[in-house]
Amino acid sequence: MEFIKEESEDVSDAETQREKEEETEEQRDLLEVKVESEEVNEDHQKIIFGERSQTEDDFSQKRAGAKKSPFSCSQCGKCFTLKVNLNSHIRIHSGERNFSCLQCGSSFFKNADLKRHLQTHSGEKPYSCPHCSKSFTRKESLENHIRIHTGEKPFTCLLCDKSFIRKGHFKNHMRIHSGERPFTCHECGKSFTQATILRNHQHSHSGERPFGCDLCGKSFISAKHLKIHQKIHQKLFLCSFCGKMFSQLGYLKEHQKIHTGEKAHVCSVCGNSFSRAKYLKEHQKVHTGEKPYKCSHCDKSFSQSGNLKIHERVHTGEKPYHCPPCGRSFITSSALLSHRRNCLPKLSK
Repeated sequence: MEFIKEESEDVSDAETQREKEEETEEQRDLLEVKVESEEVNEDHQKIIFGERSQTEDDFSQKRAGAKKSPFSCSQCGKCFTLKVNLNSHIRIHSGERNFSCLQCGSSFFKNADLKRHLQTHSGEKPYSCPHCSKSFTRKESLENHIRIHTGEKPFTCLLCDKSFIRKGHFKNHMRIHSGERPFTCHECGKSFTQATILRNHQHSHSGERPFGCDLCGKSFISAKHLKIHQKIHQKLFLCSFCGKMFSQLGYLKEHQKIHTGEKAHVCSVCGNSFSRAKYLKEHQKVHTGEKPYKCSHCDKSFSQSGNLKIHERVHTGEKPYHCPPCGRSFITSSALLSHRRNCLPKLSK
């Protein structure tokens, strides 16, 4: 009996010990979760109030008890464990993009970004949207796209309550509150909130226009400007009066005023009316005497930019309006029209 009692006591002690260990392990897990939560909240607050925060790698190393990263950025204070990572980061501030695509000329900060970009040329899009027919080269792009369908905006600004689909858009927005402009032009010293804005700005110094239109050959400083221009070639809106087509609904509505005779913009001084507000604004300079358009060749000034353009042709000798039958050229379209009335009868004799 004593043997059985001792054995029972041993079992009871083992169970008690195991329960204590499980309880200790559970408390440890809860403590770790609490620490993680506090660290994440602290990191989020740093983003909200514009404080300097470490990269995800540095954050992980901090939790593991690693030593402070020895390489820091002189412009924003971010720290890195490897110098090569610091050098890669510095390109963000300088706008330097060493990795270029040989097919389209696009350039990138990192080789990994270039590799991802090359998938757009190969046509490989393995990630398909379950809500529509769109496919994507990257899983992250698909996840961001799906939020358009679901309406989910997980990145919320605690200062103004604006929400964003993408983390990158959220970070750019936070710079409005913090005043941070980490991207500086070395030519003129201007600073910008985004690397793309800096890169487009730098084209104004170099005169480079890398984005060309395949249809008409015009080139632009940024992809955004090219995209706006390309709408000119997409004639989507048809005029029911004359069959003319326009790239934007606003252009069509303005055009249709020619047919309807609508002139909603009236001059309060003389009563003349105009189909567009900008025409009225130009006209009102006649009454105010304002002549903001000055000739760069002489002292003459003009109330309208079109009149200045015509006048400057006197200095440059430019005559853009040609008469094909006789070969003569003229400064204005009205001069050409007047000439054609006399020229055609003479040639027909």
